[in-house]
Amino acid sequence: MNGTTPTGTALTGARDVLRGGGAVVLPNPHPLTSVVAATSPDAVNTAKGRPADQAVALWIVDDHRWAEFAPHTALDDPARELACTLLVEELVTLLVPVTAHPAWIAPATRGGKTLLFGARWTPLTPVFDGIDVLHVSSANRTGHPPVASAAQARETFADHVHVLDLDDGRPTEDRRATTTLELRPDRTLTHIRHGAQDHAHGGPDAYLAHLAKKYSLSCRKNPQSTPH
Repeated sequence: MNGTTPTGTALTGARDVLRGGGAVVLPNPHPLTSVVAATSPDAVNTAKGRPADQAVALWIVDDHRWAEFAPHTALDDPARELACTLLVEELVTLLVPVTAHPAWIAPATRGGKTLLFGARWTPLTPVFDGIDVLHVSSANRTGHPPVASAAQARETFADHVHVLDLDDGRPTEDRRATTTLELRPDRTLTHIRHGAQDHAHGGPDAYLAHLAKKYSLSCRKNPQSTPH
């Protein structure tokens, strides 16, 4: 990996902040921007300067977290496998239907659908050690674009949020937050919000067509799709 390689102390420091209930700005691999993560949704929303009860995504950081979450989905086994693939390989943010939402899922759930993020960038693995539930949202203050580097994060959040200084050596200029999709029980995908993935494919229609061909799916664009 090119770019900034964090020391063990930096990784441990970020992990300790998370364990203590604080929010941390964490990077993602290209072409994604950074995120704000915390073990409570309140900490994420406070860092972003928005109402504490606003919905945040649930970060599925490994197979263990997925195994805990999957039984709560209103999806059959093939659809669950697809959901995991979209999270891990496509790096999208994904809305999935749930049959129940216990307390640890509830902050990411609205109207019977849970919002998931599933990027698994190997350099961040030590940060998640010993952390069971992690909530996440784009690393931005309300009304501003998400940050794409540690320097931008420090400028945006000042000293209020811990920032892990780590990058993959790729440009910051062309990074974007993740595309948001919705997966239905019949394996139909709907585009919900613009982001890095559909931008890279030339727009929502082209990205959905790519996914439909790659995974043999039915896809449709939401006419109310919104930009980040």
